[in-house]
Amino acid sequence: MSTRILGGFGVIILIAGFIAFSAVYTVHQTQQALVLQFGNPVAVVTEPGLKFKIPFIQNVEFMENRILSFDAPAEEIIASDQKRLVVDSFIRYKISDALEFYKSVSSVNIARSRLSTILTSSLRRVLGSVPLATVLTGERSELMIQIRDSVNSESRSLGIDVVDVRIKRADLPEANSAPVYARMNTEREREAREFRAQGAEVSQRIKSRADRERTILIAEAQKKSQILRGDGDALSVKISAQAFGKDVEFYSFYRSMQAYRNSLGNGDTTMVLSPDSEFFRFFGDVVGGRKAK
Repeated sequence: MSTRILGGFGVIILIAGFIAFSAVYTVHQTQQALVLQFGNPVAVVTEPGLKFKIPFIQNVEFMENRILSFDAPAEEIIASDQKRLVVDSFIRYKISDALEFYKSVSSVNIARSRLSTILTSSLRRVLGSVPLATVLTGERSELMIQIRDSVNSESRSLGIDVVDVRIKRADLPEANSAPVYARMNTEREREAREFRAQGAEVSQRIKSRADRERTILIAEAQKKSQILRGDGDALSVKISAQAFGKDVEFYSFYRSMQAYRNSLGNGDTTMVLSPDSEFFRFFGDVVGGRKAK
């Protein structure tokens, strides 16, 4: 009898412990809780700690209280100049209203699907209103702010607050990349040819100017040389004339000696002349053929 009583008490304690355990739940600092009663939300708990609920009647759905990230699939966007662009973006969001979030999407996976749709629509609307060059320049940050505000205004009805939207990559489609790169290459080659032509023109201009200056310098140097040579020749003739005028006989003798040296100095010169030739007039007489007085 006592064994049955102890066993009964044990069962009662186990049932009471199970009921007590079912009536307690813990909310972590990074979470918020939604209390449901027969599937209907009755309370939202945002404060962390140990909480109580009615066992077997109420259950708790936990949701993240931190900022979440979602990488959206790449989308092909047509800019206002009809150029295609593949945009890869991501969203950072937070569940701001747990009750509305549960009513609208009930789970994070469904929320991401809805956010992806909203983001795609905003991307097409904002990026489709500007040319491709604007997306690829510093104005992209302003475009991302516009996209974030647009997505946030539509996602508030889901109990979601969009913190940030970022465009990670914005590239041309593969089918368009090759022609665009080819045009860019052609444009760069054209610019390179222009720069080379301009450089060749400047080089030719410098060379022509240098050649002209060289010609002028050489001409002036030759002119000065001719003038100096002429002055030297004139001075030489003047000195020679003065020397010849002072002693005609000596000068005649000196010139004849120079002629002998130039004509007969090599040793292999053969000359056929008459013995009484004027050329040999100093050979027999130093006074040139005249008898000494």
